[in-house]
Amino acid sequence: MILNKISQMLCLSIIAIATSSSVLAAPKYVEFTESKQTIRGVVSQDLEAASAFQRGVTLYGREDLEGSALAFRTALQRDPNLDIAHNYLGNILLAQNRLEEATQEYGQVIQLNPNFTEAYYNLGVVLQKQNQPQAAVTAYRQALVLEPTLSAAHYNLALVLYEQGQIPDAIASYRQAIHFDNHNPDAYFNLAIALQKQGQAEEAITIYRQAVEQDPENAQAYNHLGNLLLAQGQDSQALKVYREAIRHQPNNPTVYYNLGVILYNHGDYKNASSAWDHARRQYTAQGNTQQAQEIGYLIEQIARAKNSTTQATQTATTPTPATIPVPGENNQPPTMPNSEPTAIPIPTDNIVTPQPVNNTQVNLGQ
Repeated sequence: MILNKISQMLCLSIIAIATSSSVLAAPKYVEFTESKQTIRGVVSQDLEAASAFQRGVTLYGREDLEGSALAFRTALQRDPNLDIAHNYLGNILLAQNRLEEATQEYGQVIQLNPNFTEAYYNLGVVLQKQNQPQAAVTAYRQALVLEPTLSAAHYNLALVLYEQGQIPDAIASYRQAIHFDNHNPDAYFNLAIALQKQGQAEEAITIYRQAVEQDPENAQAYNHLGNLLLAQGQDSQALKVYREAIRHQPNNPTVYYNLGVILYNHGDYKNASSAWDHARRQYTAQGNTQQAQEIGYLIEQIARAKNSTTQATQTATTPTPATIPVPGENNQPPTMPNSEPTAIPIPTDNIVTPQPVNNTQVNLGQ
């Protein structure tokens, strides 16, 4: 009876843990080292504008945003057609979370130079942060028209499409992102989530494995992979994944918790209690007292069940082995859910910084 209550409690709590951690990874900062728009010999025919621009690039490289913004504005006062200066200024405003102003600067770049790939990409980032998904999709697609191999644009486009519920299109974009950059573990992780969402479990398992190969510290990927393997009836493989996750993330309580669940399902109550004790102590260290208390209650109830079984065996007229009842029809074991993504974070400031122009000579014009 006590173990039946434990099973019911586990079924509820494991769902909460598994689904709460299933989120897509935020895109990372991408800097293009070769820009068709910025590798050129002359920035401006105006000597003072060119000098102010170079000063802005130098200060930008030193992360002096205020100083570099002032220098770029000075350059633009002398030469309003400096598209690259507008792009830099847009990057600074985006870093300062001045999104409306950043949008205006990127728009100015595109007006001056409709073929400025990075401006479309950066505009997509700021529109995505402003919760304008359709406009962001348009900007990313335009960047890809100009530069089809731009992996970062494929990746961010996939994020927006997924958020809009266009899962097949998101999957296609993630595949393109990986095709042009097969060293992005976040792209593998998010692709696996999207495939899992579509019910393509076998391929999702394969992609999760690639994600953890590239980023062994991604505890979420391990956890999703273990859950999915368990849902497919591959319990032994799930155990290996959880243990591998613990090897890389020894302080992750969720993995310990789920390891305890699968051990419990297989009747290994002693090791299940040990795994849950690890999870309880780690939740306590993180300040998650509610989850720690719930796990502590489970451990306590299993211990009481063991004691009750032992006492009953010792006082019986005909001794029988002291065992904890194996979960059966009246004592359903906890099961691992097929967790699904619940949220997509807005991208971080993964703006594109053009390659600085290092020319020392400025043509004054004829």
